[in-house]
Amino acid sequence: MPIPSESNELCYLSASAALQLFRQRELSPVELLNAQLAQAEKLEPQLNAFSAQRLELAMQAAREAEQRYARGGAPLRALEGIPVALKNEHTLCGWVTTKGSWLQGNQPDTVNAPITQRLLDAGAVIHAQTNVPEFYMAGFTRSVRHGVTRNPWNLAMTPGGSSGGSGAALAAGMTTLASGSDIGGSIRIPASYCGVVGLKPSYGRVPVTPIGYALHTMNHIGPMARTVADCALMFNVVNGPHPADPATVSPKLEVPLAFAPVKGLRIALSYDLNFYRVHEDVRRALEQVAQALREQGAIVEPVALDWDERAADAVLQRLGYETGREFASRILLQDAPTSDYIRQFAADGLKVSGEQYLATNEVIGRMYDSMARLMASHDALICPTMASIGSSAEGESDSSAILRSDAMTYPFNLLSRHPVLSVPAGVASNGVPIGVQVVGRTLDEGSVFRIGAAIEAACWAGRRPAL
Repeated sequence: MPIPSESNELCYLSASAALQLFRQRELSPVELLNAQLAQAEKLEPQLNAFSAQRLELAMQAAREAEQRYARGGAPLRALEGIPVALKNEHTLCGWVTTKGSWLQGNQPDTVNAPITQRLLDAGAVIHAQTNVPEFYMAGFTRSVRHGVTRNPWNLAMTPGGSSGGSGAALAAGMTTLASGSDIGGSIRIPASYCGVVGLKPSYGRVPVTPIGYALHTMNHIGPMARTVADCALMFNVVNGPHPADPATVSPKLEVPLAFAPVKGLRIALSYDLNFYRVHEDVRRALEQVAQALREQGAIVEPVALDWDERAADAVLQRLGYETGREFASRILLQDAPTSDYIRQFAADGLKVSGEQYLATNEVIGRMYDSMARLMASHDALICPTMASIGSSAEGESDSSAILRSDAMTYPFNLLSRHPVLSVPAGVASNGVPIGVQVVGRTLDEGSVFRIGAAIEAACWAGRRPAL
């Protein structure tokens, strides 16, 4: 494999290609990290994707990886020397995980999150912490603590949220891999708007801490990358049972990194999940995806779902009752500046009654029944990730409005056992990428990667923003 001759090309090298070059001694982890640090130095003033960097420790880790490759006979780990950015949620000892809020103070982390530890154990070089909206409660990335994060494809537009910094950093070539979390679409929204790949794993696949988050069935932690293969590679590292999370499932799953053809698969197609108003650019991109899958031998057929706007009510009532009330108490008890949308979310949460919260189970049950009938005769469902082609980088004062109208992601947080992969499939008229979701049967990550790889090969093929 020829080594890229320019620094900018190095920045966009896939993890899979980088690992091969490292093993062949044609590229050093130090060279790759230096290229991405230089890219960040150039672009960060415009993008604001990072809330922190750990340059000295990252360079030390890259040099240690370089030495492991140089020794030849030393055992090499799955991500040896690969740069990874952590979402400002996944704790790392000595770092300050702010969650995008001044309410968190400045106390250094004293424990590594399970995903952090697994990345370190796999040889990853963690070099940056990525920006988030306050307490992750927005589909854009803005906070009073860390400012506004912008989309590398169109600086006026949002990269999405809440893993918006991770999406922007990947799209801009400032990291090779990144972590994300997804409680209503927070991996898939930025994956869609930034033209990268993001997986919401099945609930229980990737360990979550603390225990309150682990038992929140809408909450998922997962990988983000520029390619489906890299996303699968990272998923294989971070998934599996963990003693701190009683919800994690056994055994650990190893998905194939060489994807079988999609010929013969039966794939359901929905343009609107029965209740979204979908932009014409998004519809066209999904039709192109469907046609590309048909040309590869898959059977792709439109289906009807009996879902409606009660799904939006259910997700906002569950989030409001379980987390909005917590934020309300913290905002009232502490004197610190907070973002407008988190105050609105907290106020809305106080209005949700116990009866409304319990009634969401009936809505979720009906949706699961509908999905079970669909999956009995199909291997997967494809649909848009976002109904819109983006919104302003600054977002709104009420984050629930954007979630309700634009994000076609949250139904699959209610149906949390279904894995969902967002894959880039085109670019809208405003320059913002368009993502397609691949929804698998429960606990079947292998199929979503398989179908996602077919979409990527036909419809995306490594496009990047003109920075």
